[in-house]
Amino acid sequence: MLDIRNVTITNREDNRCIIKDFNFTLNRGHKAVIIGEEGNGKSTLLKFIYDRSMIEDYCDYSGQVTAGIRCGYLKQEADPQWLKMSPAEYLKDNDIYSIRDDNIWALNPDPMIFTSTDPIQNLSGGERVKLQLLKLLSEEPEVLLLDEPTNDLDITSLTWLEEFLNRTDKPVLYVSHDETLIERTANVIIHLEQLKRKTEPHITVSYMSYEEYKAKRLASLDKQEMTARKQREEYEDKVERFRQIYDKVEYQQDTISRGNPAGGRLLKKKMKNLKSQEKRLEKEREEFLEIPDTEDAILYDFPDTINIPRGKRILEFSLEELKVGVKGEERILSQNIFLRVMGPEHIAIIGDNGTGKTTLLRKIAEELLARRDIKAAYMPQNYEEVLDFSQRPIDFLNTSGSKEDITKAFTYMGGMKFTRDEMEHTIGDLSGGQKAKLILLKMILDGVEVLILDEPTRNLSPLSNPVIRGVLTSYKGAIISVTHDRKYMDEVAEKLYRLTENGLIISE
Repeated sequence: MLDIRNVTITNREDNRCIIKDFNFTLNRGHKAVIIGEEGNGKSTLLKFIYDRSMIEDYCDYSGQVTAGIRCGYLKQEADPQWLKMSPAEYLKDNDIYSIRDDNIWALNPDPMIFTSTDPIQNLSGGERVKLQLLKLLSEEPEVLLLDEPTNDLDITSLTWLEEFLNRTDKPVLYVSHDETLIERTANVIIHLEQLKRKTEPHITVSYMSYEEYKAKRLASLDKQEMTARKQREEYEDKVERFRQIYDKVEYQQDTISRGNPAGGRLLKKKMKNLKSQEKRLEKEREEFLEIPDTEDAILYDFPDTINIPRGKRILEFSLEELKVGVKGEERILSQNIFLRVMGPEHIAIIGDNGTGKTTLLRKIAEELLARRDIKAAYMPQNYEEVLDFSQRPIDFLNTSGSKEDITKAFTYMGGMKFTRDEMEHTIGDLSGGQKAKLILLKMILDGVEVLILDEPTRNLSPLSNPVIRGVLTSYKGAIISVTHDRKYMDEVAEKLYRLTENGLIISE
């Protein structure tokens, strides 16, 4: 139904080709997910398919997409213009009650939202996504293009989205970091890679589930690595034998008597043959199967010096009322909140959209960041709260200015697959996932003892997320977080607290 032919896209700023000769047909029944490391062009490809003018400011491109197909596109980030609108203004040209797919109404959006005069920016992130989906589906698209549709959705809405994707008869092409959603919905995997230190774009299209794709990819990489290493071992043996013979003939040439011209001619012939053999060995080396250079995330572990004793009281937080809004028009979201965090506990706060989780975490961060007896750091949902987008990454990571710290920061960024160009770009040019990695890297370099994380995995690729979760799971400091990531809940969080209108309760 949606035919994509010979698409090549080059990032103009660093002249880096991110998509090369991409061909794909999205047919009815396809639920195709685009995966890949941060900055590999997933969102850019989706924008090109929907409206190539969206990437004209920063990319050169070629290729064709089927004309005349009505696509519905869900952006990753909200437009500032519509955030200032009220929901009623945003939906005024759309007859949302004409949507024929009954499954959309399982979202259970509050009817009051549609007539509210408050700006959309006052709604929770999940409520914003619901509004966008309603507007999108009321326009009756033939194909759905969704860029990170799970951002800010609570567990109830995530479950609904999974059911919707599985039941809709519309072909869907989407980008997501949510591994659980991908595992439960995708039947086509489009993997964008940047190999050889992000100099060579590579795309794999596999018509299978994500679990099958991961298993097949891992087996293929293991086989390739085993073969490549065996080639190199055998080659080294050949080179060693060749070097021994070469040195022997070279020595004989140097020591042969002038009175033995026949022997000299024989040695000269041997040396000529050896030179030819040397060229063949060089050519053989050029034809080696490459050792896999995958883009899977690398994140350094936190220093071993971080070791909060079990039983040490990290936080005892009380709040009579959790409110949002401005004075005079404040709304109480929750009351009688109490949270105690001991030792190196890893806790996560969950709850429905709009319950005030981010507001609560921000208040907890204010208290902990002001403390002098512990070293805490905060990752907000809005990275601009802690990042200066006009800075270079190296300037953010290295505040001392010492040569040793600069070298260490460059080394760590390189280990996390940042290219030299990305290190020199401004932070504002980085993808959301790269910004998240940068904040985590700063926490590692600073040896932070308490991590305050608001949706830490929300912008990380499904390839990065397992590594990030592994690092956080083994972290010996305390973690206080807000999340909707189901794998994060299972692997990182030792305790789950649900925020309700009556405070925090332990979630089973």
